[in-house]
Amino acid sequence: MANLVDKINAKHIRKDIPEIRVGDTVRVDVWVKEGKKERIQAFEGLVVAKKGGSVSETISVRKKSGGIGVTRIFPVNTPTIDKITVVRKGLVRRAKLNFIKGMRKEYKVKERNDSNKAAA
Repeated sequence: MANLVDKINAKHIRKDIPEIRVGDTVRVDVWVKEGKKERIQAFEGLVVAKKGGSVSETISVRKKSGGIGVTRIFPVNTPTIDKITVVRKGLVRRAKLNFIKGMRKEYKVKERNDSNKAAA
């Protein structure tokens, strides 16, 4: 039975999603339906958390909008996401950055390059 479930899940996993880590700054282009019209809306922010795996994988993206912090959770494999672009690769030492919600100041993330192996 487990093999059948794995086969069905494999059909729904998207191949065009890049490797996303916590600490990366990403731009998520989402299809938004307003009445009869559909358009793409971009949501750019810091990846605060990753959860789940396979088909049920989600990412939490946080940004400041008008001085107020906004966190949005995106299912990675949903068809409502047009594309995900990694704008900046970040180097953090935590699996989840939930402490950012209580901070007054802006949190700065160091840039990750290929020579940095600390956040493996």
